[in-house]
Amino acid sequence: MSFSPMELMICCAARELEDGKTVAVGTGLPCAAAMLAQRTHAPNLVVLFEAGGVAPLLPTMPVSVGDSTTFHRAVLATSMADVMQFCQRGLVDYTFLSGAQIDPHGNLNSTVIGPHARPKVRLPGSGGANDLASFCWKTLIVMKHDAKKFVEKLDFLTTPGYLTGPGAREAAGLPARTGPHRVITDLCVLDFAPESRRMRVRSLHPGKTLDQVRAATGFALDVCDPLGTTVEPNAEQLHILRTEVDPGRYVLGRAG
Repeated sequence: MSFSPMELMICCAARELEDGKTVAVGTGLPCAAAMLAQRTHAPNLVVLFEAGGVAPLLPTMPVSVGDSTTFHRAVLATSMADVMQFCQRGLVDYTFLSGAQIDPHGNLNSTVIGPHARPKVRLPGSGGANDLASFCWKTLIVMKHDAKKFVEKLDFLTTPGYLTGPGAREAAGLPARTGPHRVITDLCVLDFAPESRRMRVRSLHPGKTLDQVRAATGFALDVCDPLGTTVEPNAEQLHILRTEVDPGRYVLGRAG
């Protein structure tokens, strides 16, 4: 069965979410991944939205984190302050983020392209990204693979990954054993080597090559040994995605 890059990325993200765990999501791909996980292998996954919805049973794809559906049959309808407090208390296992730039240690920039004082492009900024990446146990990063995005040095550090390498998060006062877990792109899935905390290729998507990945990356990449091949979406996952999670194609209609 054929599938789009977006469908493959959603299925990759969904597989990372375990039953009985908690995940803070926004709208779009992260929400689609959480909904797919709940409808397949993780029925007891607890979803939290930044605006305050905790453990809703999502009937349809919400259009914003404050959409009324993010509170549908929820365990709790609270506030952003409480959701961020849950993260600070170590109660949230996973979160999803993206950015305009990412460096080898998983640090993200969503603030400016170019010098901060006179930027070429002014971006939205952190929002809750810094808080979520600082305090959730594992950060899942989803973004298009492009050499302009995967850079050796960020123009601005908005959100911490592993900062400068092993021990740097802890030295900065962030909780131990937290940080980036996976980077999911339209070419591959990446993780971080335990010894260096640098990004490395974990699996290539079907039909993609290591040369393609390296050409789309602005820094030297390590490679897992053995290098895997990303599991393709199966018929059940695609059916659920297309008919239950996003029949209106709000997310699936986007380019990968």
